Amino acid sequence: MARYHIETYGCTSNRGESRQIESALRDAGHYRVEGPEQADVAIMNTCTVVEKTERNMVRRAKELQSETADLIITGCMALAQGDEFRTEDVDAQIMHWDDVPTAVTNGECPTPGPGVEPVLDGVVGILPIARGCMSDCSYCITKHATGKIDSPSVEENVEKARALVHAGAKELRITGQDTGVYGWDRGERKLHVLLDRICNEIEGDFRVRVGMANPKGVHGIREELAQVFAENDELYNFIHAPVQSGSNDVLGDMRRQHQVEEYVEIVETFDEYLDYWTLSTDFIVGFPTETDDDHEQSMALLRETRPEKLNVTRFSKRPNTDAAKMKGLGGTKKKERSKEMSELKMDIVGAAYDEMVGTEKRVMVVEEGTGDSVKCRDEAYRQIIVQNATEHGIEPGDFLDVEVTSHQTVYAFGTPV
Repeated sequence: MARYHIETYGCTSNRGESRQIESALRDAGHYRVEGPEQADVAIMNTCTVVEKTERNMVRRAKELQSETADLIITGCMALAQGDEFRTEDVDAQIMHWDDVPTAVTNGECPTPGPGVEPVLDGVVGILPIARGCMSDCSYCITKHATGKIDSPSVEENVEKARALVHAGAKELRITGQDTGVYGWDRGERKLHVLLDRICNEIEGDFRVRVGMANPKGVHGIREELAQVFAENDELYNFIHAPVQSGSNDVLGDMRRQHQVEEYVEIVETFDEYLDYWTLSTDFIVGFPTETDDDHEQSMALLRETRPEKLNVTRFSKRPNTDAAKMKGLGGTKKKERSKEMSELKMDIVGAAYDEMVGTEKRVMVVEEGTGDSVKCRDEAYRQIIVQNATEHGIEPGDFLDVEVTSHQTVYAFGTPV
């Protein structure tokens, strides 16, 4: 697991965002250290109130990049003036708060707490449908903690989902180390069966988001799964299928079980069934055996499939994993490849959100945002911020129609209509 150091600047809202980041990191098994020198990754949550503050942010970012292996910059200045860091040659990943926990995980499976009990957090119900996975990735330490897949029955998970909705959940988040292999230990993959039953057997006005599912598990049920998405409005049209590399040679060294062609077939199937949906995926850059040609294949795959949400992480060694024994690439090489892919990512994601401007979307308010704003999700789970929430009388759990007025590359702004 990763050692992280986090620094927070600015207002109470920023401190709240940092607490959420830390909560997600702890849930994934990572742990905090007090200094950047001992950390695998440093996280800087920035402020941008006045020019002096901005200069201080850039100065501190330069210090941190020299003190730690990887630097992630988030917060207000990162989102509003991220180019300032790039202009000053600060070598960092710049991203929204919501993306920080995934970026730290180095491509590993998420690791929820003990057991598979549901949790209600505001209007969000978190439902772990199983524990463990069927993978044996060479870089992942999570498997040592969770073991192979252990799936409760469909009936049991449906009842847990029903209890969450009755308790006030408006958004159900289906989670697990690998949701795509749910039911494998019971002789048959049943994610599509579970989702269909949740949507059709539980009364109430709610939405369902499916968590990470590795391409190998999804590929075998891609037709059935895409059909369930197409038939049920309760499901966000969103899948997170981490491909990790565009090179089959690297995927083999990673022991990822899937091949690039299978990932592409998943994308093509969902394109066939859904007109408007979000593809989320992950890439690990700088795996020890990744050549320049392998990296170019990853860049080509990114251009071909154009995921609307993308997590780019630089490879870092985890103790007691096979990949940790491999001779690694130099830090400069990893940083160059990460920068190139991250720049392409911003172009692709920004273009997707730019296409939304001027359209009307039906959204659900999921949680409070910064200041007097709320974070909403449309049918494809794309984030739309509505400001002046009190003036409009809206709060988490509400459904409303908004006009998308602008975007900030990785999220949009909307006004109620």
